[in-house]
Amino acid sequence: MKMVIEFCRVRQADDAHAVVGRETADVSGLDDAIEIAQQLWHTLNMPQRPDAVTIRDSDGKRLYSHSLGTIEGLDEKPSP
Repeated sequence: MKMVIEFCRVRQADDAHAVVGRETADVSGLDDAIEIAQQLWHTLNMPQRPDAVTIRDSDGKRLYSHSLGTIEGLDEKPSP
């Protein structure tokens, strides 16, 4: 199934979201999409460091959304 992974900056004053990175991936499920989001967090060239990630299905329905600082492993660089 296709899922869209979006990385966003969040403005605290009014909770506005700005997408700074977006990728579409063919995955077997949500767990695979989260794993790909973790990889993209470290490798995707984005104009700003994102604060949050959202995963949507091909119809645009939000399946997962979370602050990047609270997703285990996302805020750490992978070991060589």
